[in-house]
Formats: sequence, structure tokens, C-alpha cells
Amino acid sequence: MTALLSAPALIGRARAQDGDLAPYKAAKIDWQQFKGEQITVAVIPASYFENLITLAPQFKELTGIDVRFEKIPPAQIRQKSVIDLTSKTGTYATHAADPMYFALYAANKWVEPLDTYLADKSLTDAEWFKFDDIIPAWRSADSVDGKLYGMPYDGEVTIQVYRKDLFEAKGLKPADTLEQYMSNAAALNAPNERVWGAALRGVAGAGQNMYIYPSLFREFGGEWMKGGKLTVNGPEAEAALAWYVDLMRKYAPTAAANWNWPDIADAFSQGTVASYIDAHSSASVINNPDKSKVIGKVAYARWPKGPGGKRTTSIWNWGFPINAALPDKKKKATWLFIQWAASAETQARTAHRFAGSTKRSGVNRSSIWRDPDYVKLMNGFGDNFVEATMQSLEQDTDVDWRPRVPQWPAIGDTMATAIQAALSGQATVKAALDDAQKRIEPMMRG
Repeated sequence: MTALLSAPALIGRARAQDGDLAPYKAAKIDWQQFKGEQITVAVIPASYFENLITLAPQFKELTGIDVRFEKIPPAQIRQKSVIDLTSKTGTYATHAADPMYFALYAANKWVEPLDTYLADKSLTDAEWFKFDDIIPAWRSADSVDGKLYGMPYDGEVTIQVYRKDLFEAKGLKPADTLEQYMSNAAALNAPNERVWGAALRGVAGAGQNMYIYPSLFREFGGEWMKGGKLTVNGPEAEAALAWYVDLMRKYAPTAAANWNWPDIADAFSQGTVASYIDAHSSASVINNPDKSKVIGKVAYARWPKGPGGKRTTSIWNWGFPINAALPDKKKKATWLFIQWAASAETQARTAHRFAGSTKRSGVNRSSIWRDPDYVKLMNGFGDNFVEATMQSLEQDTDVDWRPRVPQWPAIGDTMATAIQAALSGQATVKAALDDAQKRIEPMMRG
């Protein structure tokens, strides 16, 4: 199901927000040069986009461009966007794009390289926009062969989340290595008291268990491309998946084999899981005062190191591309929207300066992560939250943590099925990975 929202319908919702356009007008461009254009933007129904939608009347006032938003659930937005791009109908001027899809988009020339727009002085004031301030890991994730195809709007990294009270009671410290993470889980596991040592996403999906497993694969020394061939089996892959299976079977609730991140966050917030590794943005769920029983008991740390001493966080962002099927004026109007949404001013207005109750924890600007007001707000999520998040973004990211190839959608699904088969005991680790390799090889040939 999708929900449609137009800018005029949102005007009342924006009245409580800061409507001063002076910070935008400081940019040395003509914001009104495409006045009267209309664009449709597809986003997912998430608070970080809801905040942007609330501010849309400011964009209309600034530019004279009408923006219509279509809200589509995450799984469906990928499908609908690909259909729109392949048919060249140009329904969506831009959309919240999965960074793993940019290789597919670029190979088919479905979206525009954004470097041209960034370099055009009539469209972008480089001094005002400060592109280099956008978190480098997310810029890299949205680029293919050195060209930017999506502008990061909101993103995340995976970090270690733990109950500091339970850790202190056992004399434990957050894990620095995967081996230590396993031993911590063993020490904290008490199913008879309805407390399990750890949990990771288990449900099959390219963005679910294949959001967690690639970090393990890379930390165990795995390389996706060996001699130019995509390889998903072998000793490193088996060691990584065996660790995953071992942790989940021994120290996670049985149901976790089918859990997504909201299920893990809910269990943790109810006090039944001692630790998990997942998106830093889940901190808002486990600190929800209406539901959480663990507020004030939460702390954070970076991904534990693998056997080779490497940390590899899962990196993620929703990026805005420009649909290549659009007429030229509409492309440029879309760029003005993207520039506005990704600007430091809008990022702040949709985050710590947002008048509503939901504040964003995935802003795209390094400068905002250093802003004392934002840091104070984020530190309310628990001990070491900002430090763990920023260290992960700056030091633990690996743009190739998943194989960035045009065939990704099918590869991701195939790997996700193999991982779940191993987690559920339907296949051995080796058999699951060997089967995935056999299924993936024809995809790469065809």
C-alpha cells in the first residue's frame, strides 16, 4: 500500500517548524529557476522521511517547485523503482534508493551521474553545499567507478549494543573480538530467567541476515571477488557462517532465526536479550519511554574484531538518485530538491532542530555529528553512543562489505536463503554455501 502526499496538503504541518529561508538564500544560485515544475519523490514510511515531508512547504516556498511524495514500504520501493526505471516512464523523479542497487542502475544508465550537477555553478553553490562534509562512507557506498549516483540523505552503521548493568554484574566488558562476543554471550545466557546472551538478525533477506553476515565474512578474511569470479563459499565463508550459526543456536532465543531488527530491538527493550549487533538507529526504539524497560541501562561499542584484527561494520544509507528518463528541466528541478534535502540546514531542521518528537539519528553531515546540541541529544540514547557510531563510520567501514555488482538483487536473496537454511539446521554450513555458489554462478554469466 502506498500513501500520497502533496506539498499544499502539508502547509499546516510545517507552521510549527522554522520557516526562515535566509540560510538557503545564502547559496549563490537561483532557487526559483524551475518554478512551476512538478516532481514525485518515492520514500519509505519512516520518521526520518516524515520529518522531511513536514518541511516540504519550505522547499515549495523557496523554489516554486511542487513535490508530491509517495510512501512505499521498503521491500516494495525497490521493486517499484526498478519497474519505473526499466520502463522509462519517469514516474519517480527520485526515490529512496538502496545503495546496493546503484551498480545495477549505473550499468543500465537508468540514473544520472550527480557529479555533473555538483559541478554546475548555476545549480550548486559548492561553498554553501559543502559536499565533502557528507559522511565519506555513505558517499562511497552511493558511487560506482568513482562516480556518484545517489546523494546520501539518511544512513546508519552497525554497532554493538549491550546491557551495561548485566555486564557489570558479571564483570564483563563489551567485546573487542568476535571470540570475546561469543564468550560474553555464554556468560550472560540464562534462558530459565528469560535472558538470552545475544541475538542477530536471522530472517532471510538481502537486507536482513545478509545485512549482518557480510561483516562476518569480511572479518574472517573473505573476499567476494577471487580472480575476477564472485565466490561465496570456501574456508573463510564457512568459518564466518559457522560463527553466526553457533551464536544463534546456543545463545539467542529460538525465534531469533526468523527475527528482523525490530524484533531484536523489542526483545532487548523488554530485557530479554543482553546484547545485539545491529544498526545504530535502533537506539531510538530501545529508548522509547512508552515501551522500553532498559532506559538508562544501555551502552554501545564498535563491531568486535574478526580473527584477522579487522572490524567491518555494515554501512547503509538511503540515497537520492536522478531518474535519467526525465526531461532536462525536471532533472534539474529534482537536483534542487536533492540539494535542499541533503544540505546541512535541512539535515539540522529534520534532526535536533525538528519541532516534532522524533529526532533523526542518521544525519548525513559530519559537522552535525560534532554539533554540541546534536551530540547532547544523541548521548541521551546511552553511554558511548556518539563515539561508537562515529568511530565505526570513520574507521570500520568497508564499501565492499557486500558484492557491489549489477546482479546484487538476485545474489542477495540467494545468499539470504542459504544463511537461513544453515541457521535453521535445514542444511550444514558447507552445503548451504556450496549450493549458493552453484546458484550464483549462472547469474554472473548471464
